[in-house]
Amino acid sequence: MYAGTDPLTGKPRYLQETHPSETAAEKARTRLQNQVDEKRHPRSNVTITQVLRNWMDVADHADSTRERYEDLIRLYIEPAFGSMTASKLDAETLERFYARLLRCSDLSCSGRRRKGHTCTPLAPNTVRKVHFILRSALDRAVRWKYLSVNEAEIAEPPQFETSEPDPPSAEEAASLLNEASRDPQWHLLLWMAMITGSRRGELCSLKWSHLDLDRRIAWMQKSRSDPKEGGKDKSTKTGRSRRVALDEYTVELLTAHRNWMRGNCEQLGIPMAADAYVFSNEPNGSVPLRPASVTQRYRRLATSLGLRSTRLHALRHYSATELIASGVDLRTVAERLGHGNGATTIRIYSAWVAEADERAAGVISSIVPRPDPTKRKPRGLYEEIAAKLRADIQNGTLAPGDELPTVAELAVTHDVAVGTAQRAMALLRTEGLIEVSRGRRASVKTQQP
Repeated sequence: MYAGTDPLTGKPRYLQETHPSETAAEKARTRLQNQVDEKRHPRSNVTITQVLRNWMDVADHADSTRERYEDLIRLYIEPAFGSMTASKLDAETLERFYARLLRCSDLSCSGRRRKGHTCTPLAPNTVRKVHFILRSALDRAVRWKYLSVNEAEIAEPPQFETSEPDPPSAEEAASLLNEASRDPQWHLLLWMAMITGSRRGELCSLKWSHLDLDRRIAWMQKSRSDPKEGGKDKSTKTGRSRRVALDEYTVELLTAHRNWMRGNCEQLGIPMAADAYVFSNEPNGSVPLRPASVTQRYRRLATSLGLRSTRLHALRHYSATELIASGVDLRTVAERLGHGNGATTIRIYSAWVAEADERAAGVISSIVPRPDPTKRKPRGLYEEIAAKLRADIQNGTLAPGDELPTVAELAVTHDVAVGTAQRAMALLRTEGLIEVSRGRRASVKTQQP
């Protein structure tokens, strides 16, 4: 049955079916004729790949979202359906495809045990993204009259997987900050994540011009995207900026960090960037940190400390949980974290006021533990030696005025180089625990700090 011209190729199209008898063929011919007359037939032999590319050409996606969709299309959709004519895709095929991905993300896996192969299922939420891509692309194909029906609308994707918030405990938060205190900028970034509850992209895009340290206010105006082609600042997730009050201690940390950046620029003889970022690996703050790098560094830190959750996003949960547990009203918590769609009681029945936000800043600052470098895990042999001596001093095994072993004795006892033992003694001296003078053995300080 002639069905017009293909709008993509310009070639004539024919609907074809095969039947065992003339009677059945005549009935089928009448049915196909009705489909053509009522325009219920596919208008094109377009493939799934063509549908996806045409949809991606017109769809309005953020850079990170587009990059994620392109990866899912390349890894899963095109290998399975790329060359298939879109009109041949049906709901059963899609649902079987989703079930297959939930069993194993490797499309070559047949479901049978293979030597050296371990099935790694795709997360239900990722499979739902695959379904959304197909449904949206096929919906556009129907609108453009390439197809008469969108089979993805009929197919049922897996249930949405909800995850319970798992914020770090007070002890875990303390260990995070203690370990991060080796790098003042890294420590400040984690501190700000806990204090303000901001997203990683918002912290990476934070500039000094967004801070009013005299009034103790931070304006979260942008969020840093992190595509492969290079990042850029975009609007926040909710599309609007928000005001977050800061406490005195946080302002002190930010002031010290800014002075440190300015000092570095003076030593290098370069000007500080006119619109410098707060968190940057460049001395003048001209280039922000990459959100992906921040996430990876946090995951390594959390893993080394044995935390229950290694997701940086858990710090937002920590901030919200501690504020709510301390009696801060839900409306203020939602505004500090930038939730765009809170519960009705938060949105309608509770008013946000600046005083409540300032009270929240004081509350969260008093809850988040101050860093104590002496409680962090020893790294390196010299820190292990210093930790043992520090413990002996603190528990009274070494009393004030007692002499310590010589550097040579420490080196022999711990089977290390003399230089390593000297670094351990220097660390204890910096902490004010021992006294060292020329010609005399080091001794425990009579007045401990």
